[in-house]
Amino acid sequence: MDLAAIDAIVVVIYAIGIFGLAQWVSREKGGHTKNSSDYFLASKDLPWWAIGASLIAANISAEQIVGMSGAGYRLGLAIASYEWMAALTLLIVGKYFLPIFLKNEIYTMPQFLEQRYGPTIRTLMAIFWIALYIFVNLTSIVWLGSIAVNKVAGVDQDVALYALGGFALLYQLYGGLKAVALTDIVQVTLLVLGGLIISGLTLNEVGGGQGVWAGFTALLDQAPEKFNMILEPGELGYQELPGIAVLVGGMWIANLSYWGFNQYIIQRALAARSLGEAQKGVVFAAFLKLLMPAVVVLPGLAAVILAPGLDPADEAYPTMMHYLPPGLLGLVFAALMAAVVASTASKINSIATIFTLDLYAKYRRVATRAEDEERVAGDPDATTHEPYPPAEDESLLAANEKHLVLVGRIAAAAATVLALLTARPLLGGSDQAFQFIQEFSGFFTPGITVIFLLGLFWKRASEAGAIAAAIASVALSYAFKEFMPDFPFMNRMGLVFVIALALAVVLSLVMPSAAGRDRITTTGISYRTTAGFNAAAFGVIAILVALYATWW
Repeated sequence: MDLAAIDAIVVVIYAIGIFGLAQWVSREKGGHTKNSSDYFLASKDLPWWAIGASLIAANISAEQIVGMSGAGYRLGLAIASYEWMAALTLLIVGKYFLPIFLKNEIYTMPQFLEQRYGPTIRTLMAIFWIALYIFVNLTSIVWLGSIAVNKVAGVDQDVALYALGGFALLYQLYGGLKAVALTDIVQVTLLVLGGLIISGLTLNEVGGGQGVWAGFTALLDQAPEKFNMILEPGELGYQELPGIAVLVGGMWIANLSYWGFNQYIIQRALAARSLGEAQKGVVFAAFLKLLMPAVVVLPGLAAVILAPGLDPADEAYPTMMHYLPPGLLGLVFAALMAAVVASTASKINSIATIFTLDLYAKYRRVATRAEDEERVAGDPDATTHEPYPPAEDESLLAANEKHLVLVGRIAAAAATVLALLTARPLLGGSDQAFQFIQEFSGFFTPGITVIFLLGLFWKRASEAGAIAAAIASVALSYAFKEFMPDFPFMNRMGLVFVIALALAVVLSLVMPSAAGRDRITTTGISYRTTAGFNAAAFGVIAILVALYATWW
């Protein structure tokens, strides 16, 4: 079904408006030249509303809207645990992780690893994250987004793929994180509004035109098996969501890694103007996560009644969009594009940040030092130079900062091209893209969680233990998958986490770090939070208890 003229107009207005807004909010003011802090950390001046909205916009993309609707179609409401448990995880991140990160002026996760453990693990993890973001996350977003464009608007999927990737690249190429974060409040408003519209209209259709509540009641009556939050062995979906593990098991490993130690997520909070603003932003995001199943899962549940027999399941959301009248279809379609563009731009910017600050700048330092040593060896009176000029030399410092921003933009463009070229080969045959992403990421997340938790809260953790945990995570995950293929991947993550944790502790005791290696300070850090944060956290927890008590 092609878009009507009014729908096309709505989409074009959105595209022009959001692109113009991104360029305007990130413009250079008063002759100021954009530096690396401006480009990669939004000048470290993000307010709470931008942080919270940007956290959700970075997270909720095609892989969430299309992918989770598809998972809801196949597995039911149980898939909502990814959203609801994330709300609780965000509170933990805000209360216990952010005080340490912001106190130590951390700007990338690999930088934290170097300051805590040493340079080797920084380089290894920087390369790993860049590869993961390009070949798993970025490809999945543009691929699932292109599916939606093809199904709804009738645009050739390859054309849609390159158009989405190209627009997201241009959207953030000039302004960096500031262009993304300060416009995400618009993106989030649009995607939540669009998702609620499609949920409401499709539920009304299920209820025979008698309203949303009638449709929801009819859905409960006709597909009660889709409303089991805690699945039992033998139930469809148990392999992906193995019962109580979604509350006290492996899902915690995935959530802590994703929300606490994932560069393209945590980067928004690292760019906060203060710890208080970052914590308020995290609470705002937690409440939005509680709402997300109504946006991304309910359309898939409605499709169980309205479009039985869909194959692949990821067609559920695009199919439900066909029930929307002209005008509203354009608005919901624009909301889906907003989610794709916002999340794609976020990942592109984070790839550029890690490449520029953790690989390129580090290599530049090493190369310059080696060049100086060689020059001095040949001529003891030779003058050395530094890759980062002293702060008092403003002209050289500005030139260096401008160079880093240019490198970041080149890295962003290269990453986007790679993702677009590999999206079809990697995901073209996938039925459940969201589950594919979760399972593949599950190979690495136990080790990442071990490394950061020990780094944050156990001073005796060493680089040897951290590297061992990372290697063990991949090796053990692969072994369990090969030799125990029926073992649920979420339980596998939990088991691998425990083994990797034990290995990291033992090796840290046997092979301790050299004196002075740990440069992360926790002196003077307080984990006390404001009364407002505590009240909001209590509200989130109360809502979660009510939800699980209702749908257990």
